[in-house]
Amino acid sequence: MTEAFSPSRRPGIRAAMFVDFDNVYTGLQALDPVAAKRFAEDPKHWADALSAGGVGEGSRRFLIRNCYLNPVVYSKYRTYWTRAGFRVIDCPSLTQRGKSSTDINLVLDAMDALSGPSGIEEFFIASADADFTSLIQRFRAADRMTTVIAAGAVAFAYREMADSVVESHDFVAILHGSAVEPMPAVNSDAAKRALLAGKPPIKTPSPAVNEVGEFVRNAPGPVAGAMVAHRALTVDPSLKADWGGCGKFGTWVAQIGNGIEYSPARGGWVWDTKRFSSADLPSEAEVQPGIEEQVARVTDVPALSADQFRQMFLSMEARLRDNPASRSELSKLVRDDCVVAGQPVSRAAVNFVIQGLAYMNFQLTDTATAADLAAAWTEDVEELCRVALMEFDESEKLALRRWASGGFAAV
Repeated sequence: MTEAFSPSRRPGIRAAMFVDFDNVYTGLQALDPVAAKRFAEDPKHWADALSAGGVGEGSRRFLIRNCYLNPVVYSKYRTYWTRAGFRVIDCPSLTQRGKSSTDINLVLDAMDALSGPSGIEEFFIASADADFTSLIQRFRAADRMTTVIAAGAVAFAYREMADSVVESHDFVAILHGSAVEPMPAVNSDAAKRALLAGKPPIKTPSPAVNEVGEFVRNAPGPVAGAMVAHRALTVDPSLKADWGGCGKFGTWVAQIGNGIEYSPARGGWVWDTKRFSSADLPSEAEVQPGIEEQVARVTDVPALSADQFRQMFLSMEARLRDNPASRSELSKLVRDDCVVAGQPVSRAAVNFVIQGLAYMNFQLTDTATAADLAAAWTEDVEELCRVALMEFDESEKLALRRWASGGFAAV
């Protein structure tokens, strides 16, 4: 078999970075203006953070660093990027509606890199623009790793096509210098050798295994698979790509063992075999595919209960009165309050809701009430469903609003 490209003698994964400056900057402005400023004025900081995936062959070498920006609006940031080793490509507005040439320039350069002699192994696209979905498809077809850096809502198909996604809140944390788990670079040569030998690459056990085990063993009964999957992805987002090499959630959770059993019946359930059996699963009549399960599966909205959403909004209202220092601090406080109140939610879930409120231009001030927060969040969930082409009848729409609003929505 002929290799797709000749390996480099230098250590590190050969990577390329293509930054849609306008898209990322405006997305960050809506989420966190301070983070947006740091993105624009200190690109070396976060680029180095993404490079440090490990040591030796585990690290990344960005052979290409391109930034595409509108010089009429953002020319003052050019110096910061050139000093950080980026090639800055001017993409002025070419139409009366302000549409720039970023997309076409980025795609042409990326395709040149794909077919070029450098043998790029990993492509980074910093943009939440779903127009790049076809580009990501070309990378995958050529057996290259792909990572999307998002600072805004990401279309489901775009997200699923990429091997990994640096979510908005994680990117904001990197920009603020917070401690986040580094993205592991892929040793593609080793992976290919293992696959050619008919063996899957050896992987470090996911921390989600212990989290899922503890969650299921402390549950009062069998747990819906969607809830367990959300818990696992919260602890280890990298599982989203291929569930640790297992391909799908059911296969992954079934191989955990240690008394954890899984059945795909009736929508999928997980239970502790020391306390329960398949006889304890709800009957077909009791299992009605809830609107929350459908929405969580298609849109990535956290698979929480209405009570958990309600407690989140109540805690957020109380904490906003204290004027927390930042949105990152707010998410931590709200997470802790929900745990104390007996409605535990993950910090990632709280961040997802806060991000959704930002997309709705909802102001997180000390006058915000739980009902106001619930209404804005519900509007964001409905918009996510619309973009995902989900269709509901009137009763389902009411159920969606009751669930997403935590019962605050008027019926």
